[in-house]
Amino acid sequence: MEKIMELVLQKDSPSADQWLKEAKQASGAPQEGMFLLHNGVVRRTPKAQVRAGVEDGGPVREMDFSFDAAGVREAIRETGAMEGIWCVKVWLNQGRLQVGDDIMYVLIGGDIRPRVIDALQFLVEWIKTRCVTETEIR
Repeated sequence: MEKIMELVLQKDSPSADQWLKEAKQASGAPQEGMFLLHNGVVRRTPKAQVRAGVEDGGPVREMDFSFDAAGVREAIRETGAMEGIWCVKVWLNQGRLQVGDDIMYVLIGGDIRPRVIDALQFLVEWIKTRCVTETEIR
């Protein structure tokens, strides 16, 4: 059975409905009991304020966002190697983003809830800490 392991390189945000439809039609689908979808968006509240309570410089107006595709592909491979994971699909935006714009979509499919949750946390953390550059503009 084939796993879905994919970095989607397209300009516009993907369709979550289409991603789920494709995942459910893949040959590994009978092994999957759960899908989780993460949709990160640009928020007005600065990261430092949300994470550490530090208010500095006012609200976010825009964000410059870029990513290392090779690093994301490595993260996808590592996540796909986790026990019980059959689907890993990632899309990342690029360029100057506005508040409310999509930053990323991540779809994880696997056999049981604990493995799928762990895989989603693992992958998003890897991408956010090793693969992306985010610059908030106020």
